[in-house]
Amino acid sequence: MEKKKVEERIILTREGYQKVEEELKQLKTTKRKEVAEKINQALAFGDLSENAEYEEAKNEQAFIEGRILVLEEKLMKATIVDDNNGGSGLTGGRIHLGATVLLENLNSGKRMEYSIVDSVGANPSLQKISFESPLAQALIGKDRGDEFELKVPAGMVRYRVIDIRKKEE
Repeated sequence: MEKKKVEERIILTREGYQKVEEELKQLKTTKRKEVAEKINQALAFGDLSENAEYEEAKNEQAFIEGRILVLEEKLMKATIVDDNNGGSGLTGGRIHLGATVLLENLNSGKRMEYSIVDSVGANPSLQKISFESPLAQALIGKDRGDEFELKVPAGMVRYRVIDIRKKEE
């Protein structure tokens, strides 16, 4: 029985797509040249059998080429969504990709704010969570005032949606 290859779709905001494009351009133009110069310098040292600089430069070159392939594939599989309205029906309610949400943890009374972004823009230390994360998945489709529970490592936590803002242009 032949297995069909499932075409993976990668969802990106326009901003996330542009970040991937910028990284790819930088790798292809600047980093490739830098590593080629390192290899040439290392070759000038002679004996390659004990040339750590040469080995390091070749490893860096392999990493850069691998990263370029990953980024090119990501761009080929990318579906760009409009992060101001939830993007092509990906969500069924008020909270969507691109929204900033103010939540209240009903267990502790603490309030926190998160922006729901694509996987490229995710940075939890800046309160930017991927739409693929469990919290974002629980939030998508919710409206102001909605309450929900989420299982976390410490147990169940109840949240209330206090406010929802669209991405600011």
